[in-house]
Amino acid sequence: MTERTSRLGHRPSADVPPFLTVHTTVVLLAALFIGCVGGGLTFLSGSPLAAAVLAGLTGGGASVPILRSLIR
Repeated sequence: MTERTSRLGHRPSADVPPFLTVHTTVVLLAALFIGCVGGGLTFLSGSPLAAAVLAGLTGGGASVPILRSLIR
């Protein structure tokens, strides 16, 4: 086994692009945070759990296009 191959015999390739770019990761993490905060606040205001989950999903999903244009 050479030093450049892994245990399975695959060589690490430097030309493989990453699964997600840094921009996409930041946008999705920010949307997740916004959705969690929105859903948590909705739940704490006395709404049922299903309504809080729906509010969180809606807030997170609606924030993705806005965050995509704001974060560059």
